[in-house]
Amino acid sequence: MKRAILLRRELRKNMTEAELRLWRFLRDRNLCGVKFRRQYAIGRYIVDFACIERLLVIELDGGQHAEQSTLHYDEVRTAYLHRCGWRVIRFWNNQVFCELDAVVEEIYRQLNWSPSP
Repeated sequence: MKRAILLRRELRKNMTEAELRLWRFLRDRNLCGVKFRRQYAIGRYIVDFACIERLLVIELDGGQHAEQSTLHYDEVRTAYLHRCGWRVIRFWNNQVFCELDAVVEEIYRQLNWSPSP
């Protein structure tokens, strides 16, 4: 447990440029008035961003996520998060750099999503 806390702290200190850019929009309840946490632990996984009140996870992926071994890991991880009741949306880092408005718009849409009765 202590190791996980230290790892999350280290990840928060060393956020990628894409994470920093998106965090500016998510922090301080800037989007839909909801709180996001960064480098948040869910089970044995640490997600990039999580909105607990809407059970929404946002993951930013760099080029390494296109490799076969990482694809499988991401699939297993996402399946686990879904089983725990979380919705997961993923963006490529380059989307944050080149299409930030569209990324923020999709997050906004997901935050306002509600399941059919």
